[in-house]
Amino acid sequence: MDLNLRDIRAFVTVAHAGNFTRAAARLHLSQPALTVQIRRLEETVGARLFDRNSRSVALTQTGRELLPILTRSLNDMEQALRDARALGDGSSGTVRLACLPTFAASALPELIQAFRARVPQARFQVRDVVASAVNALVRNEEVDIGLTGGHSVDATLDILQTGEDRLVIVCPKTHPLARKRTVTVDDFASMPLVLTAPGTSVRAVVDAALSNSRCTPDIACEPMYMMTAVAMVRGGLGISVLPESAREVHAERGLVTRPIDDPAFVRPIALVKKRGRTLPRVTEDFVNTVDLGGQSPD
Repeated sequence: MDLNLRDIRAFVTVAHAGNFTRAAARLHLSQPALTVQIRRLEETVGARLFDRNSRSVALTQTGRELLPILTRSLNDMEQALRDARALGDGSSGTVRLACLPTFAASALPELIQAFRARVPQARFQVRDVVASAVNALVRNEEVDIGLTGGHSVDATLDILQTGEDRLVIVCPKTHPLARKRTVTVDDFASMPLVLTAPGTSVRAVVDAALSNSRCTPDIACEPMYMMTAVAMVRGGLGISVLPESAREVHAERGLVTRPIDDPAFVRPIALVKKRGRTLPRVTEDFVNTVDLGGQSPD
């Protein structure tokens, strides 16, 4: 017979109360029910734990030796139950998230701050990576949710939300394009371009849009990260096409952005999870605070 949490709690309560009647009242039990629990624990242990008389009970030597051991066990088990309930009701837990760097550096900090104001015990593990890596991390269950970009989403993933990220031209304030309110593909297709590297979701959108316009771009540099692309534009190596939401774009006082008059220059974004997997409650609650501005596919 295994040790029972209720029986251990009954033993510890009787030991501290020194009386079955008081202990039964504290546990909201009848005295016969409490007696059954103590007898069951004694049978499990194989020794008498209390010496009883009509007025009081006293711990036996075995009971005195077991009291600190079972008290620690009771505290540990009750803490484990509290932790399990907190994970179950979403008041505790870890949100494991992979996301595009633009999202990590723009909306994510405010979302985490607002969520932790409501759920102080929530923890976050954030991986800011390119879209293909986001999908892989979710697929391999290294994270539970991912904010990814691009037109194709892995068939093993469920889409929780969708949205879009409009792309813009980034150029120095002294550049001829800075004088325009909007630009067309013809305005910049022949200019040196600083484009994020192949394999990034932004590059996939730009390549598709330029291909549709039958333009052959003059690619000057292909950095992996937007911060590097912005630095190269600042250094005069060319202009770039980046998401309007990217904070790196707006942090440079010497640079400006101009909208592109072409609906093809839009990056789809999606919040995803692995198909067939149940999200932890805390992660599910966090997902409900995210608004990508698109439609939920549910």
